[in-house]
Amino acid sequence: MITAHCSLDLLGSVAALCVCDLSPAQCDVNCCCDPDCSSVDFSVFSACSVPVVTGDSQFCSQKAVIYSLNFTANPPQRVFELVDQINPSIFCIHITNYKPALSFINPEVPDENNFDTLMKTSDGFTLNAESYISFTTKLDIPTAAKYEYGVPLQTSDSFLRFPSSLTSSLCTDNNPAAFLVNQAVKCTRKINLEQCEEIEALSMAFYSSPEILRVPDSRKKVKYSLTYTDAGEVTKADLSFLLGTVSSVVVPLQQKFEIHFLQENTQPVPLSGNPGYVVGLPLAAGFQPHKGSGIIQTTNRYGQLTILHSTTEQDCLALEGVRTPVLFGYTMQSGCKLRLTGALPCQLVAQKVKSLLWGQGFPDYVAPFGNSQAQDMLDWVPIHFITQSFNRKHFVLQDSCQLPGALVIEVKWTKYGSLLNPQAKIVNVTANLISSSFPEANSGNERTILISTAVTFVDVSAPAEAGFRAPPAINARLPFNFFFPFV
Repeated sequence: MITAHCSLDLLGSVAALCVCDLSPAQCDVNCCCDPDCSSVDFSVFSACSVPVVTGDSQFCSQKAVIYSLNFTANPPQRVFELVDQINPSIFCIHITNYKPALSFINPEVPDENNFDTLMKTSDGFTLNAESYISFTTKLDIPTAAKYEYGVPLQTSDSFLRFPSSLTSSLCTDNNPAAFLVNQAVKCTRKINLEQCEEIEALSMAFYSSPEILRVPDSRKKVKYSLTYTDAGEVTKADLSFLLGTVSSVVVPLQQKFEIHFLQENTQPVPLSGNPGYVVGLPLAAGFQPHKGSGIIQTTNRYGQLTILHSTTEQDCLALEGVRTPVLFGYTMQSGCKLRLTGALPCQLVAQKVKSLLWGQGFPDYVAPFGNSQAQDMLDWVPIHFITQSFNRKHFVLQDSCQLPGALVIEVKWTKYGSLLNPQAKIVNVTANLISSSFPEANSGNERTILISTAVTFVDVSAPAEAGFRAPPAINARLPFNFFFPFV
């Protein structure tokens, strides 16, 4: 084996090979053969993901490059060796006089520019009417270029850069923005106010000047756009900045970057989570008009499950119809006073109080997740209605009127899914209507009724338990003559 130390420029075609170089114009982590990596990048490497790069393995003797890292140097350096590797196979190729024969090559398609050249190199050909029609038809149909999910957005000179943090909280500006991948990241940038104007990442031109290509590998100039069509074309863009001031000479400046994609000619559907509920967003609820149908919801998602709205006057009739939405994770309580004058029948007052507590169109079902679909009826959680009565007197007639005074809603939820990213899922909802006997009139035949509503959220998640797979059972049988001729 021959070992030689030389520069990367002199290693030939073997050094140009790098199977772990996946990102254009940026350093891939632990890819020691990536030409875009510098000494600063090597300092965060743990090891070389591809330590040996070889040429064609069919040859009996081939060149190979061995990569390693020298962590004792400051900064860490990349170490590589050019060696001759021997193939022990007896069917290896010793020498070849036509290297293209070692791999399959794509045939050159004739066009108006290379047709005469191909005619000279070929022995001639014949074609019939059917093949001619088929060939011309294929040439007339252009190949539709479009963006696909996860593909970096191309610009006129490179790709759209989206700053983010890599191995630390510091901003890295060479992260590519991927098509249809919504991102929201925060990173820190060390700046010097004396050189503020010289920092490229703090200028508007760094973010607004790139010209995004409508489709990959095209050169049609468009504005900075992240609105796309169903054909995979980027057609429109909006860019906004939030500017601030800093006072220190050298400070770590935290920046936030977001990128979102919106399909053209579509309206975004508001969700309360994806999939689990997000704290502070309203509960999705509705009712089923008849058995077998889907869930019907109001278009106002903040009006699907509501409670009484408290006012400073505490008058139930002052803002009748105004409701407060039930927000996930928020324990809420509201109430008001209903003043009755004159001799009013209990049944009429009870009906009015119920309408104040329930509101208009109280739902029957609550969505288990923030993005549950209305047509998935079997997944929705039914609301359990309970009625409780408490008498102010020890001896009350059985047919005495009961007046509702409070509505208590209890929402039980659990953490669902992975321990790393659990999702909030509602598993049970109970609406408890508490009633009591009709109050007696005070002096002047006046009554005051206190009405209240309350919402509580209870976490019923079971403690996580580590699960292990059962060890595999090895069912191996030896051949009957395994110990021949000893047995």
